[in-house]
Amino acid sequence: MNKLTIINDDNLSSLLRMPTNSINLIYIDPPFNTLKTQKLKSIKTKKDENGKRKVDKVLSEYSFEDTLGTSYLDFLKERITVSRNILSKNGSFFCHVDYREVHYVKIMLDEIFGRKSFMNEIIWSYDYGAKSKKRYATKHDNILWYAKDPNNYIFNYDKIDRVPYLAPSLCGPEKAKRGKVITDVWFSTIVPTNGKERTGYPTQKPLKILERIVKMHSNEGDLLLDFFAGSGSFGEAAIKHNRDCILIDNNSQAIEVMKKRFSNVSYTTL
Repeated sequence: MNKLTIINDDNLSSLLRMPTNSINLIYIDPPFNTLKTQKLKSIKTKKDENGKRKVDKVLSEYSFEDTLGTSYLDFLKERITVSRNILSKNGSFFCHVDYREVHYVKIMLDEIFGRKSFMNEIIWSYDYGAKSKKRYATKHDNILWYAKDPNNYIFNYDKIDRVPYLAPSLCGPEKAKRGKVITDVWFSTIVPTNGKERTGYPTQKPLKILERIVKMHSNEGDLLLDFFAGSGSFGEAAIKHNRDCILIDNNSQAIEVMKKRFSNVSYTTL
């Protein structure tokens, strides 16, 4: 049985206690430094006497302050520098950010891992959310992939996802049926508001995206880590594919969501 550990603690303190070269894959989805309060409310509705739906009751409401401001990069750098030391010799590090900070975070990660360790910038493109009449609507996140050793890292090509060709008539029926391998642009919707996957946590990321990272960049039985765990989606992707995982967060609401999410899974809390 795979081992899941949920740690309610400051992530830097926890990282400093971990052994060197002990983690095979690290994925983090840190605050995006939007300078806003991130909120998500889950509600139950019912129809009134006129047949219109109205709020019956609030099922859950979660929020956190995404307002690190100018200290954002220092905050990340201290933690990521420590996390590099605990990453295994053939391990990979994934940092999920957005357009506001990705350029600054990329330079910082180049300093920590070395520019040769930069492997890909993955663009996750989705089809829901922001609208604008003053500029192009922002519909993507950025995921930066670094290998600790650019000459020795896990990349399970045989596990790669295939997607439909945009112009199947141009490639022939056999190739069209097989589909093409994914590139560094991943088209996938967000977690549906009323979907079974939704936990109610404001910044929850879809399992489909995280499962790709887990399958491609680790092996069964490996130990994975997310030290900005949030709703615990990375942990679910890890357990689903027979990996062990450590999830760290010090937001009480995140811990509450994870405990509920993994109520049917054997896990340890620290």
